Amino acid sequence: MAVPAKGPAEAEGPCSTPSESSTATQVHPVDEKLQPSRLAPAALQHIAAMYAGVVTPPLIIGQAVHLDTAGQTRLIAASLLIAGVATLLQTLGVKGFVGNRLPFVNAASSAGIAPMLAIAETNAKGDQLPAIYGAVMVAGVFCLAIGPFFGRLLRFFPPLVTGVVITLIGVTLMPVPVGWAQGGDKTAADYGDMRYLALAAFTLVVILLIQRFGKGFVKQVALLFGMLIGTLAAIPFGMADFSSLKSAPVAALPTPFAFGAPEFQPAAIISLCLVMLVLMTESSAGMLAIGEICERECDGKTITRGLRTDGIATFLGPIFGGLPTSAFAQNVGVVSLTKVRSRYVVAVAGGTLLILGIFPMLGAVVSLVPMPVLGGAGIVLFGSIAVSGIRTLSEAGLDDSSNIILVAVSLGAGIIPLAAPSFYADFPAWAQTVLGSGISAGALVAVSLNLFFHHLGTRGAPAAALKSS
Repeated sequence: MAVPAKGPAEAEGPCSTPSESSTATQVHPVDEKLQPSRLAPAALQHIAAMYAGVVTPPLIIGQAVHLDTAGQTRLIAASLLIAGVATLLQTLGVKGFVGNRLPFVNAASSAGIAPMLAIAETNAKGDQLPAIYGAVMVAGVFCLAIGPFFGRLLRFFPPLVTGVVITLIGVTLMPVPVGWAQGGDKTAADYGDMRYLALAAFTLVVILLIQRFGKGFVKQVALLFGMLIGTLAAIPFGMADFSSLKSAPVAALPTPFAFGAPEFQPAAIISLCLVMLVLMTESSAGMLAIGEICERECDGKTITRGLRTDGIATFLGPIFGGLPTSAFAQNVGVVSLTKVRSRYVVAVAGGTLLILGIFPMLGAVVSLVPMPVLGGAGIVLFGSIAVSGIRTLSEAGLDDSSNIILVAVSLGAGIIPLAAPSFYADFPAWAQTVLGSGISAGALVAVSLNLFFHHLGTRGAPAAALKSS
């Protein structure tokens, strides 16, 4: 816990250290402004840890709605821009209103991918992105509305529930990289060609080798290096197309509603609001974790300001092509690993992402990565999400038979759309959108069973289980 030092104190609570003169004011590590020689590499580590996660959602959604290279480039640029703005808001903030003022990264979350894919599948071409963006905007308003009261709802989202949802995110997304590994285009004559599979396998092996033998920073960015090496390996075989670089503008601000005016469909909105509840739970848990790592108290007001940042970014993001925004857990890990707790380091990383978003050429470079290369890397990325969920479940008291049943049934409900895609074919359209996403279906069942087993008819104060997530 931070202890006020002698002399004038900063608003966020500085602390004193024995090594400093008693007459000097020691700034809390969170508020420390590092020298450029330390600031730049520390910020680079955060960018490296988050970059693949930031560009993955727009890559997947862009492929699903069949955007051309120019559209894909705009989508990636928008994701980078919104991630930068959200992270700057979170780290610097406006005192008393928005931002937790911690070294906390916000960007497009992979949790919303599966529900958005379900929305895309139930809409005609041309209405897919507008329907997605309409639902995302309402989810942002939903977050802003319940954010101040969310602490009271956390008891309905213990690690038992969030663990199920996070596991399902990884599991239900696994067909995406598998499709990429086969070439990406199911209608193509060479879909599943062995050269595609070989390139995907090569990329995966490179990532594994870097992870096994790499050290420090190199090991941390194994995913990015694997994608780079895989792309370079694809060039001699004519599997990397660089022609789109010629048409991509070097610099341009994202155009408001470039993909059409938002459409507000009730089923899509329900689906995204459910996901937003999960994202808010993850953000709250991340803020508590980063508060402990930084030795700065993260109280209800801090969480409210942090969630308000999520809501603002999620609401405004679709105007420019952004997606649901939430905490990036991997960057919490970076803070823990490096022990660099300055929020200004993360603010510099956020500013860098904002600049990258203004240069579509950089987004075009990312979109040039061949589908099989993304497939090999995606297996690691989405598999690691599932592992995070399993790790959360391992701390959720699975020695209790009721909890075992809750997890079993919830996972089963979530896997139905994956195992039998036509299972809900005869259901109403709204039900297909909600239940057709394994994440939404699993979350609904997990929350309902948690109420049934642990709340209805029980007495006593609810367990405060959030920190264990």
